[in-house]
Amino acid sequence: MLIKNLCIPKTKLTTVPETATLKEAIDLLEESGYRCVPILDQSGDKFLGNIYKMHIYRHVANGGSLDQPVTSLLKNATKHISVNSSFFKVFFTIKELPYIAVLNENGDFYGILTHGELLGLLEEAWNVQTTSYVLTIATGEVPGALTKITKIIDKYTSIASVITLDDQSSDFIRRILVSLPLSVTEEKKNEIVRHLDRKGFRVVEAENLQEEK
Repeated sequence: MLIKNLCIPKTKLTTVPETATLKEAIDLLEESGYRCVPILDQSGDKFLGNIYKMHIYRHVANGGSLDQPVTSLLKNATKHISVNSSFFKVFFTIKELPYIAVLNENGDFYGILTHGELLGLLEEAWNVQTTSYVLTIATGEVPGALTKITKIIDKYTSIASVITLDDQSSDFIRRILVSLPLSVTEEKKNEIVRHLDRKGFRVVEAENLQEEK
């Protein structure tokens, strides 16, 4: 995964040095409009954590002083990834954070990867711009089900992308999402759905992505 191509580099970011006070941090946050920014060490190379606007205001509301060091309200110190991290590492680390800090091969702060960039990557992987329909096919834990499904669809058209989702419930159900290219018409989509149904594969949803735009 080319994280370097997705993240915003340090040179384009607003950051706070560890020597700053909470007053300096909140002034910077108000001026920039960001809800949080990275805190770096004195050298500007090491990521220490994030400072959030809401935590500073909560601190003041509880009688805290703005003269305290910014590191007194430091958060997310361990929330960072490497420029060489896998997609799953990125996906499960960022979760509810507005962004995730990215470190280079030497462990120095390289930049941040935002939620927006990550969602853009998923959209690109899903081929949204070149997809007509997405078929959601429900199947049990049947050996060779994915192979059978793709063979059926290959009789009518190529496949833009495939994603599988597992439902960890009492009745194990796997959902296979198959994206069809723009050339697939509604009539051809219906033929594919009928063929899948005859072979025991239930299409629970056929979403037209072009209508969703």
